[in-house]
Amino acid sequence: MWIYEKKLQYPVRVYKPDVRMAKYLITQYGGPDGELSAALRYLNQRYTMPTAMAKGLLTDIGTEELAHLEIIATMVYKLLKNASLEEIKQAGLGGHYAQHDRALFYTDANGVPWTAAYIQATGDPVTDLHEDMAAEQKARSTYEWLINLSDDPGVIDALRFLREREVVHYQRFGEALRNVYEFKESKRFY
Repeated sequence: MWIYEKKLQYPVRVYKPDVRMAKYLITQYGGPDGELSAALRYLNQRYTMPTAMAKGLLTDIGTEELAHLEIIATMVYKLLKNASLEEIKQAGLGGHYAQHDRALFYTDANGVPWTAAYIQATGDPVTDLHEDMAAEQKARSTYEWLINLSDDPGVIDALRFLREREVVHYQRFGEALRNVYEFKESKRFY
């Protein structure tokens, strides 16, 4: 189903280590409005979409969200590169270190583990597409707040890219919603 190109969708440049920012970014890795939640939500909901256009769109965007997850992971690793144990503890990541060393784990910025309760699939395409549009807006907002927290131009650049992709996804889900409404309102002859 997928062809994996072994490069990031967007280059990640980090100009200086910043353990504090890495901690904040983790919310887009495993938080409720993060990339993992989005990818799993869309790749799951696609099966109950009534049109090929909507199914294809959810597959495409769900796949792209996996690429965004990879971008976030790369930024976190680069921001943590060569961080001392003292810096990790000062940033509030001592608990994370005790359980996972420097490995990423699906949590939010406060250390709350990812849960399937973060995603929804009702089986009703209209409801699910509205959920998806709201999810994209929440992710866009989170990226804006993360941009405000960083002073690294490379991190800000990558975050702006991710924020803009959320806007595009929101628009595309709106197109899918119109497509589903048209399908539901059309007369079908058997």
